[in-house]
Amino acid sequence: MNLSFRSLIAALIAAAAVGLTSCTPKNVAYFQDVDQSVMKVDLKATQLKVQPEDKLSIIVHSKDDQLSKLFNLPVVSTNITQAVLTTDVNTIRNDGGVKSGVSLYTVSPEGTIDFPILGTLKVEGMTRSELSGFIKGELMGRDLVKDPIVTVEFANAGVSVLGEVNHPGRMELNRDHITIIDALAMAGDMTINGQRTNVLVLRTENGERKAYRLDLTDTQQAMNSPAFYLQQGDAVYVEPNDYQKRSTTTNGNNFLSTAFWISVASLLTTIAVLIFR
Repeated sequence: MNLSFRSLIAALIAAAAVGLTSCTPKNVAYFQDVDQSVMKVDLKATQLKVQPEDKLSIIVHSKDDQLSKLFNLPVVSTNITQAVLTTDVNTIRNDGGVKSGVSLYTVSPEGTIDFPILGTLKVEGMTRSELSGFIKGELMGRDLVKDPIVTVEFANAGVSVLGEVNHPGRMELNRDHITIIDALAMAGDMTINGQRTNVLVLRTENGERKAYRLDLTDTQQAMNSPAFYLQQGDAVYVEPNDYQKRSTTTNGNNFLSTAFWISVASLLTTIAVLIFR
């Protein structure tokens, strides 16, 4: 075999090796510029706020249990054999025993709920603590209950996480101050092919659909984004990186895919072994 042909084979093998290394995804680490600086967070601004179509659990307690029941929605058992209507917000009894349950308030498109005795209340935009204080104030201010304790919880608050994550789906928001990092963690983190520099968050605000893009490799940019702390109904989409986009074809193999370069390298190695032995 002449030297020029051997040189050509060696060059092709080297090119295959370069192709393999060039396919390695970059920017896979979060917060690459993080330091020891302290960033202040407005915790009130990042709390979940009541929105139209939210479902709320609102329970009133007081020393007078019978009086409290007047301000709690009745809970209805849907057991086929026996339906029981009760104002006990903690239990539903039927012939099968005791079940836990609670009725929910659905916030209207106008941002209101119909509360027992108090009537129509405007609740849109309130946090849980604000709504609890508001109802407590109404009950005491109208001399209806002297010592009310009002608890408020969101019953259907959640976000959707889609795209290049290990476990896409709907994630429950069971507390305030949930960050996009929390949501990604609940979704099993991004795959190696997720684009960390351009994560999309879709949010409905004042009847308008807004889009935010976060660079999770840039600490300041990500944490200063209004979408770093999530709100109920948000949709988080992790785009595939450029490498993944290029390598996605009908059969998964093209000039820039890892599978293609592995095949090329394997073929050239076989040829080299046959020629040089």
